[in-house]
Amino acid sequence: MIEFGSIKSVEAHLVERARVQGAQIAFEDAAAEISYAALERRSLALATALMELDIAPGESVAVYLPNSVRWIEAALAIVRRGAVMVPISYDSSEEEVLYRLGDAGCAAVVSLAEKQEMLERLAEKAPKLHWLLLAGLAPGARSDKLRAYEALLETSPRADAGEGEDLDAPAFILYTSGTTGRAKGVVLNQRSLMWDIAAAWIPIAGLSARDRMLAPLPLFHSYALDLIVLGTLAAGATTRVMSRFSTEEALRLLGGGGFTLFPGVPTMFHYLLERAPEGPIRFPDLRLCISAGAIMPATLNAAFERRTGVTLVDGYGITETATMVTMNWPGKPRVMGSCGIPIPGQQVRIVDPVVRRDVAPGAEGELIVRGPNLMLRYHGKPEETARALVDGWYLTGDLARADANGFLTITGRLKDIIIRGGQNIAPAEIEEVVAQFPGVLDNAVVAGKHAALGEVPVLFVVPKPGARLDEAALRAFCRQHLSAYKVPDSIRVIDRIPRTGSGKIQRFELQKLLA
Repeated sequence: MIEFGSIKSVEAHLVERARVQGAQIAFEDAAAEISYAALERRSLALATALMELDIAPGESVAVYLPNSVRWIEAALAIVRRGAVMVPISYDSSEEEVLYRLGDAGCAAVVSLAEKQEMLERLAEKAPKLHWLLLAGLAPGARSDKLRAYEALLETSPRADAGEGEDLDAPAFILYTSGTTGRAKGVVLNQRSLMWDIAAAWIPIAGLSARDRMLAPLPLFHSYALDLIVLGTLAAGATTRVMSRFSTEEALRLLGGGGFTLFPGVPTMFHYLLERAPEGPIRFPDLRLCISAGAIMPATLNAAFERRTGVTLVDGYGITETATMVTMNWPGKPRVMGSCGIPIPGQQVRIVDPVVRRDVAPGAEGELIVRGPNLMLRYHGKPEETARALVDGWYLTGDLARADANGFLTITGRLKDIIIRGGQNIAPAEIEEVVAQFPGVLDNAVVAGKHAALGEVPVLFVVPKPGARLDEAALRAFCRQHLSAYKVPDSIRVIDRIPRTGSGKIQRFELQKLLA
C-alpha cells in the first residue's frame, strides 16, 4: 500500500499542517520547540528573506548547523523557496566544508556565529558564496556578506516567495557518506524523498500523527532527512531531535516513556544493550525501532528484541534511492539478518556483476534497483552518473542474495571483497562472527596485502571498556565458526572504528592505518 496523499511538496505539507495541527509541537530539541503553525510562518519568512537576497529557485543554499530545530526550520525554508538544500555535517573539516560549498556552487550558507571566521575565509575561495546567514551574531557584527539569521526570520512573509511546488525539480544535494574517499553530491527531488515516506515510513513503519519520535541520527544524512524531517512533517508527528547520539541520554529518554518510535543504526542498538543494566530493559510506550544505514547482525537484532520486548525492524537504503529500498514489516514474517523485501513501487534484481544476468535464488550477486525514488544524477559528474545509472537501473555496488521468498540479505560491497588466493571473502561475514566474541565492542575487517596470497583479511577490534582482548582465544573462536581461509591473518586493537553518520564502516580510513 502506498500513501499517495503524502507525495506533495514541502510547501503544501507545511500549509496543511499549520491549518490542521497548528498548535501541535512539530519538532523539539534540548533547548527549543516549534509548533506546526510557527514552523509554517517562520519558514515562509525565511524563504521571503532568501528571495530578497536574490536567491533564485534552483540556486544552492547550504545548511551547516548541528542537529536542532533551527536545522529543520532552515532546511524546509530553503526547499520552500525552490532553492536546492545542501546539508553539511557540523563535524566536517574545513577542507570538507569548502569542497561541498564549492562543488554545489552554494550562494549562501546557514550556520552559527562561531563559524564566522572560518566561513569568511572559505568565502574567498568559493566565488559563488555571496551570503553568510549566521545565528547568534554579536550586536554590530557586519560585513558585506553577513546577515543575522534571527533578523531574517522577522522578514514580512510573502506568498510568492514559495516557489518550491515542482516535485520533480532538484531540491537537495546530499553528499554520500564517503566510505571510499571523497564524497559525491547526489541530486534528489522532492518526489523521490516523499515517495519513500509514502511507500515505507507511513504504511510499513506506521508513522502517524500519534507518534512521538526520538531522533538520534545526523540530519544531514538521507535516512534522517527523509524519516525524521520530511516524514514527521508528512505524517503530522512530533519529533525530539538529539544534538548527537548519546547512549546514556537515549536510555534516559526512552526509559522515561512518551516516545513511540526510535530510528537508529546498528551500532546505536549495540551500545544501548551494552550500557543498560543487566536483564530486561524497559522502554514504556516504545512500539517500534528501525535500523538502517549498515548491516544489522541477526544476533544483535534478536538480543535487542529479547531484552526490550520492542520490535526492531531492519531495512536497506542508500542515498541514491532517497533512502529505503527494502524493509522488514512489523507484525509479518521476517528473516533475522535480512533487510526485508522491496518497498512498494521498488524493483530490485540481483545480477552477475560482469554479465548483468539475474542469478539464481540464494546465489550472491550485485543488487541493482529501479523506482520513482532514484536520484536524478551525481552533481557535476556525468561520467560517474552514466556508470551508476544504466537503462533506468541504479547499480548499487552492494553484494546481496535473496531467498526463495524474496528476503534480501546484504553480504558486502563489490569493492570490499577480499580475494585470498582466488577465494572471495566478505568482510561482513567475519565481522558478524567477531561481534559475538565476549569482550568485543566493535570490529571491522579490511584487505591486507600478502606476497603469496594477494590479499588476506585483517581484523581491527575495539574491546569493551575494561576488557582485555585474548587474541589467541579470538582466533580459536573464528576457526570454530569460519572456514580456515576466512580466519583473520592479523588482529589489531584500536580505540574506535571509523564510521559514517549512517554507521557504515569507512574502510579506506583503516586501509590508511595498514599503509
